[in-house]
Amino acid sequence: MAQFTQEKARELAHEKLIKSGCSEKNLQGIIDGIIDAEISGIKSHGFHYLPIYCQHLKIGKINGNSKPVLSKISESAIKVNADNGFAHSAINLGLINLFQNAIDHGISCMSVYNSYNCGVLGYHTKRIAEKGLIGLGFTNAPASIAPVGGIKAVVGTNPFSLAVPLEGQAAIIIDQSASVVAKSEISVRAKTGESIPEGWAFDSEGKTTTNAQEALKGTMAPSGGYKGFGTGLLVEILTACLAGGNLGTEASSFAGDDGGPPATGQFFIAINPQKFNSNFQSSLSTLINSITDQEGARLPGAKRQGAYFLNKNSEIEIADALLERMNQI
Repeated sequence: MAQFTQEKARELAHEKLIKSGCSEKNLQGIIDGIIDAEISGIKSHGFHYLPIYCQHLKIGKINGNSKPVLSKISESAIKVNADNGFAHSAINLGLINLFQNAIDHGISCMSVYNSYNCGVLGYHTKRIAEKGLIGLGFTNAPASIAPVGGIKAVVGTNPFSLAVPLEGQAAIIIDQSASVVAKSEISVRAKTGESIPEGWAFDSEGKTTTNAQEALKGTMAPSGGYKGFGTGLLVEILTACLAGGNLGTEASSFAGDDGGPPATGQFFIAINPQKFNSNFQSSLSTLINSITDQEGARLPGAKRQGAYFLNKNSEIEIADALLERMNQI
């Protein structure tokens, strides 16, 4: 296990992304996302993804020279064409407008289309909450979940996230996919040869499997059965049908080399709670206390937020095998 200061870790990511064809203008967002995932304890979305990002830059699945374009729909709505680049660049372009629109008008929304994987969705909603706004985020992905009763994937793992502010921080972060687990968790185990728990996924014949490689050939198990598929469908409608991203059935893989840019979509909503209820902070505090006052109960997002504040000045550990893969870039 190799250890890097955060500065050195950023330099490593910078070097490999530049060598793979990413422009300087598109570096900050994706590197910030990688580092935040690492220190928040979500390593499946940190440096684990860097070799994939670099490979996809090289083969054109990610446009490293993308120039996102923002369009104003109304006083409280905007859309951003990500130009098939990193979603982070497009999201960063629109966030300032999203923040100000919500502060002024009480609520605002932003769609992003023609974009690549946005990494940890809760990272983006967390930033909305840090501005004192309630943040809702949705992102679709290549199809990997079949409808209940079927075996052909229709929607992706399609996470949604809710981040709620209290005293300048994200007090609650709900960040969950429509599947039992994120597909990246299976990808990590497929590389190491580790088995997966029963109930995570199905093989190509629709049968439950604990083999990560077979799971990648099949479909993901929806969280809560038909309810999980319904959640995935909700996200698909907002991010593809509404925002204009590719449907999951049309998007190329975030992991493999086949196909062109995935061109998926994201949708964000920011709400200014003070415009709706001047008693919001007090009410939220009471709600939070009803959870945290119970021994053993954990507030959604507390684990990642705890890890973030604990590790925000700490070194980053990278497994030797992963570092070797990155050194070959």
